[in-house]
Amino acid sequence: MVRALASLSVLALLAGPWSVEERVPASSHPIIIGHRGASGHRPEHTLASYRLAVEMGADFIEPDLVSTKDGVLIVRHENEIGGTTDVASKFPERKRTARIDGETVTGWFTEDFTLAEIKTLRARERLEFRSHAYDGQFEISTFDDVIELAQRLGREAGRTTGIYPETKHPTYFRSIGLPLEEHLLASLQSHGWNTREAPVFIQSFETENLRALRHATAVRLILLIDQQNDPIDDTKLRDIASYADGVGLNTRLVIPADKDRRLLPPTDIVMRAHASGLLVHVWTLRQEPTFLSPTYNGDFEAEFKQFRDLGVDGIFTDFPDVGRKAIGR
Repeated sequence: MVRALASLSVLALLAGPWSVEERVPASSHPIIIGHRGASGHRPEHTLASYRLAVEMGADFIEPDLVSTKDGVLIVRHENEIGGTTDVASKFPERKRTARIDGETVTGWFTEDFTLAEIKTLRARERLEFRSHAYDGQFEISTFDDVIELAQRLGREAGRTTGIYPETKHPTYFRSIGLPLEEHLLASLQSHGWNTREAPVFIQSFETENLRALRHATAVRLILLIDQQNDPIDDTKLRDIASYADGVGLNTRLVIPADKDRRLLPPTDIVMRAHASGLLVHVWTLRQEPTFLSPTYNGDFEAEFKQFRDLGVDGIFTDFPDVGRKAIGR
């Protein structure tokens, strides 16, 4: 993968190495990241969801990136889109079973559709317990659509609106001849955002594509970490800092919980990550009882305040309106 990315025509010179102070700017207000937009209020990854997130005060909006058959990046949480679109009714014959990152998945996959076909689909709410009032109203958007929206909303609001794209299953997509990274950087380049100063974070659960991207762009990179049984020691943090600018942590890595989801004392991961020169962003805060720990007694704002007080640099949330109210500007 490193060799493939090194051949990109849109390479950017690295500005590093960067000091701890440059990587981790002092701030008492973590950034609010609209998780798939304002996905607690509108179907995720739609322009309506992204626009609402910005109107609610989100600093960044998060598009998850997958590829179409003809190599166009679109925004969906997964390449399997049976649960978030009306694809089953429009293309019933396209249903199949695939092996993706070691798991067997049955459904409808973006890589089996051209962009023109994708544009005939409409989004629907993924979670059954959220409102479905907007199902069928919004089309599926491209990554370029989201960049253009963010830049336009920033101009309208007189403040910067950033984007926080995630490469979904990058090794899988590269294995089928539809690599994500080249197209991601090309889109950033075409919109003037393939720079260190751009309001952009690129995130991934995979380390190899981040290591390769580090040689291809100066845009800030974030390693997503979910595992809770594999301690993140200082040696690992220093290694991450050699190719990434921060870590995106499952909230339970910062504040553990017992089997009943009641909170335990916080860990020292935020302090240790900062000492290694890494930003710390946490995911994902949601207000519904199935997500919110009973320790908060239904006070969703208290969760934001606790993470703020622990010194995190950014918070992903489905409800940016609550996050902005809780921690202010």
